[in-house]
Amino acid sequence: WAQLGLHQKPIGLLNINGFYDDLINMLETMVTKGFLKIENLDLLIIDSTVDSLIKKMKTFEPTAVPKWLKADRT
Repeated sequence: WAQLGLHQKPIGLLNINGFYDDLINMLETMVTKGFLKIENLDLLIIDSTVDSLIKKMKTFEPTAVPKWLKADRT
């Protein structure tokens, strides 16, 4: 949604006991291969504890993410 300019809210992923490790590795590989921009991956806040994840989400400061398309091209 950030790429579409609809909001600047954080996205949290609670990775308890490494449940999402494979997903995180896939996303990192996508960045390495050029399929996903690091700026987009940085929109995802990942932590293994609830308290730490909430703290990170409360202190989240959005960065400018370029839109894929402008209104005149839709």
